Amino acid sequence: METVETTFRLTYTQEQYQKAREYVDDMKKHPKRVYWIGKEGKSDEELIYSHIAHRILSGFYNNYDPTFAREQIMGMTNKKAV
Repeated sequence: METVETTFRLTYTQEQYQKAREYVDDMKKHPKRVYWIGKEGKSDEELIYSHIAHRILSGFYNNYDPTFAREQIMGMTNKKAV
């Protein structure tokens, strides 16, 4: 199996940021949830940005509006991981 490292440049709205902040704040109330696996030691900002990226990219793959990618996914770079 091969691995590719991909970096996305995304735009987001203040509403998306606020919803992500609320989600992270809610997850802090539930420290035993699966959500926390692999997220130990991350700052609130890292968690918020990760949530925004997850929502945007999940929406991209599940959204049939062709303008979605042009509006929020501003760039992408790939390199083969060694």
